[in-house]
Amino acid sequence: MEAADLERALRPVLGDRLLGVEPFEGTAGRVRFRREGAVDLFRTARDTLLFGHLTMVGGIDWVDHREVVYVLWSDTARQYAILSADVPADDAHIETASAVWPSANWHEREAWELVDISFDHHPDLRHLLTPDGYVFHPLLRSFKLHEPEELEVKSRHV
Repeated sequence: MEAADLERALRPVLGDRLLGVEPFEGTAGRVRFRREGAVDLFRTARDTLLFGHLTMVGGIDWVDHREVVYVLWSDTARQYAILSADVPADDAHIETASAVWPSANWHEREAWELVDISFDHHPDLRHLLTPDGYVFHPLLRSFKLHEPEELEVKSRHV
């Protein structure tokens, strides 16, 4: 499968929510989409294009906006595809992929925790790597290191 094939398959489903499909070496392509098309794209990628595995969800802080990146794998086509959506920095949220690919659960928790991207309707959006009560997002470019006495973190008892 190539980028043109992805575009032909996705354009009828997403319409103007599909921003484009770019060739990306070693993959079927990079699909850029509006966040409003997330669920339709996820289901089509899994059910029609047979990308049955979500291998990664990540977030990037570009200061004025954030980017959510999904990496998919197809056993049938034996190749990856990349999905990418920009979200405004002051309204950084997108629908969860965990209803389509359960493996998104922890990846989305990590992206929320580290880059402050929320995933709507996520079944368990809570801290994964940092302590409960930690209000900072360490991978944001605006994150400043703090003196230990400035941090008030509730400890988690296991």
